[in-house]
Amino acid sequence: MRRRVRTTFVFGFLAVVLFAFVFLHLSRDAISEKETRYSADNLPARSKNANLVNYAVQEELENHRDQEAQELGHLRTRRVASIGDSVATVSILLPAWKVLVIVSPETTLSLGSGEKHRCVFQNNATSVASFSGVLPFTNRIMFKCVMPSSVRRLRPFLQPNLIKPSENESPAATPTPQLIRWTFVAYESFSTEDDVVLFVKGVNHRQGLNRSPDEFMCVFGDGTTGAVKTPVLSSVQEVFRCLHPNLTAVSSRGEDDRIKISLEIVAENLVAPSVAYYTPPRSLANPHQQQKSLLCACTMVYNVAKFLKEWVMYHSKIGVQKFILYDNDSDDDLGRVVEELNREGYNVTTLFWIWPKTQEAGFSHSAIYAKDSCTWMMYVDVDEFVFSPSWHASTQPSNRMLRSLLPRTPLKPLSSGPTTQRRIGQVMIRCNEFGPSNRTSHPIEGVTQGYTCRRKIEQRHKSILLLDAVDSSLLNVVHHFRVKENFRSKAMSLEDGVVNHYKYQAWSEFRAKFRRRVSAYVVDWTKAVNPMSKDRTPGLGFEPVEPKNWAQKFCEVRDNRLKLLTQKWFGSQTPNGFQKMAWQR
Repeated sequence: MRRRVRTTFVFGFLAVVLFAFVFLHLSRDAISEKETRYSADNLPARSKNANLVNYAVQEELENHRDQEAQELGHLRTRRVASIGDSVATVSILLPAWKVLVIVSPETTLSLGSGEKHRCVFQNNATSVASFSGVLPFTNRIMFKCVMPSSVRRLRPFLQPNLIKPSENESPAATPTPQLIRWTFVAYESFSTEDDVVLFVKGVNHRQGLNRSPDEFMCVFGDGTTGAVKTPVLSSVQEVFRCLHPNLTAVSSRGEDDRIKISLEIVAENLVAPSVAYYTPPRSLANPHQQQKSLLCACTMVYNVAKFLKEWVMYHSKIGVQKFILYDNDSDDDLGRVVEELNREGYNVTTLFWIWPKTQEAGFSHSAIYAKDSCTWMMYVDVDEFVFSPSWHASTQPSNRMLRSLLPRTPLKPLSSGPTTQRRIGQVMIRCNEFGPSNRTSHPIEGVTQGYTCRRKIEQRHKSILLLDAVDSSLLNVVHHFRVKENFRSKAMSLEDGVVNHYKYQAWSEFRAKFRRRVSAYVVDWTKAVNPMSKDRTPGLGFEPVEPKNWAQKFCEVRDNRLKLLTQKWFGSQTPNGFQKMAWQR
């Protein structure tokens, strides 16, 4: 009997131990998940792979958890490299646990060696720092590194040190500031003759709901002492316009007389973290500037190298003289294709615009940046082609074709008044949305040739904008702008002009853009929010899983008009009898 009791006791004790172990393990996971699961807007979308996260976490820990996490973070902090050897940087936490490291402009780095720079984090975990590009207006080099898994549970997140390839890691007590979050940061500025345009993310959160400019001040200078503040004149989306500062009063200048600029929320006594610098007033009338182009085209791009030649060559032949691409951190052959196009005589300019979900801000920037070089700006994407059904009889394209869609009235508006007629400052063109057209892979002959079946009802519209007509707020929605009071917008009939939007391509192509939605106010497809929104693809869920019969979807009308037209303009016969388009290799 005693032996049986002992045996029962032993098994019972082991069961209790096993239960306690499982309970603690599950509790730890539950607590860890709770610390990062607070708001839908900041929730990292969980996938089967724990390392794949769509959004950077923006923790909202309870006070005691936050204090505990901060203490833990400081205890684990061991900075590397001596102060004299460290590279001066500022870092931003981007989506998918990527850290953007911006090098100070006065720092000289050698990028030619085969060795990689490294990011060293607060617990001495490291990751490779890959060269990302150069900011175009402040000439600052950028790297990107992935935050190691061991760092993601620490609080607060501290900025990593950027270590040169030749440096050895050696502990040193040089604590760094907290990581800036991409959801709340002043990231770019542009000076005109009259004011300063500052781009800030995380203040006006919702489309159409903009806080009053009276709530803000622009702050010039790094730090509270010696900083100069000027009133904010306009607050719309991520664009804030304020007065120029008195430069002689700015005592806290950075290296090379660079002045940091940011936005203060007055009532909260809060200044947004900033990586933006102020530049002196910039005259838009440059006497050495070449003659203005009548018509330019602007778009934001990401990994569009395989599509770009067709889009540029087509629109160039019908009247676009200059192309301005806002590169949203492409990692394909975009640079090589742009170089090829420029060598062939096309005018293509690329601006590196790395900031996530800032399409509207990028277009606002372009409206002032290009004002001294372009009269009209066409805002269409690389998968969109403008054409008029009236061109079907033309044997060759002409650079007068797009101009024929523009108003022929004088460019200067009449003086405002109750009886004066407002001039046309924006032409809006409706879109036909094309489906996969039974394609299962990218058509090598081009999208105009490969996709010929579309939806019956036209969707939305894109615009050709007179830059002098843009409202000072720079407000834009779905590729069209608010215009000044003495201008108006005109909607074009489908018989006069239409945009072929090759939106729903072969699944392998459509899936590639499943995560990246560049608009600040359009939810990503991976987020289970607004399932009935017009910005969502009908029949598509919240995961990149090919819907049934995708290749046959959105096919209601056979439309070969642009296919036949471009064949006539750009096609040629090869020696073996095949059709080849001018943009094919």
